[in-house]
Amino acid sequence: MDLELAGRRALVTGASKGIGLAIARALATEGASVIAGALTGSAELDELTRTADVRAVSVDLSSPAGPVALVEEATADGDLDILVNNVGAVRPRLQGFTAITDEDWAWTLGINFLAAVRTMRSAIPHLLQRPGASIVTISSVNAFLPDPGVIDYSAAKGALTNLCKSLSKELGPAVRVNTISPGPVRTDLWLGSGGVAATVGGSSGHDPAEVVRRQESQAATGRFTYPSEIADLALFLASPRAANITGSDFVIDGGLITTL
Repeated sequence: MDLELAGRRALVTGASKGIGLAIARALATEGASVIAGALTGSAELDELTRTADVRAVSVDLSSPAGPVALVEEATADGDLDILVNNVGAVRPRLQGFTAITDEDWAWTLGINFLAAVRTMRSAIPHLLQRPGASIVTISSVNAFLPDPGVIDYSAAKGALTNLCKSLSKELGPAVRVNTISPGPVRTDLWLGSGGVAATVGGSSGHDPAEVVRRQESQAATGRFTYPSEIADLALFLASPRAANITGSDFVIDGGLITTL
């Protein structure tokens, strides 16, 4: 299927690894020109910039000025057709709600909510100039599956999904706005040395691999989602093939969520 993305310009946040890197790679494979924003680079992103039409931009998206600077860089020499809000992070909160400080809340909301707010606020004037423009935001099943272990992250993702739904009404039909809500994904967020599995395992005395196995067993497919699978969905939503899809949230969690 031709997704008709060749020649389009896309901005992807949090693109040095995991889901963001997979989306940047997939967009470039389809012929799009990609601006990949991330706090730090990676060997994989460096390789992608050498082999595809991908430009890496080092930026702190948790700061108020970072998203503005990234959009300015992305539009300095061309138009912007696609924005993928992917940047995000989680720190398990295993000591309970009352132990979460204002600084903790500010960090979580800054990287998981305000980064997207600021990026979209800067990018929308440019997107409005392009027919068929699209915003795809990576949210989480925690937007509607509140979890006390990641209570601040769940609140931030709930706000993010709500915001994108509202924007779809404001911007339609000029710019389509959709969200993707992954369950656990095989990225460092879950599997890294400081990820969810390691943190929960260290707190409970279980091997991180066992934490992962228990979580995987809760999904109907019995496994985590791969970043490339989320990238495939993001590309479809960003493409003209999804021209009448806006204001929708797409769950990709291996059947983890069992409610209607």
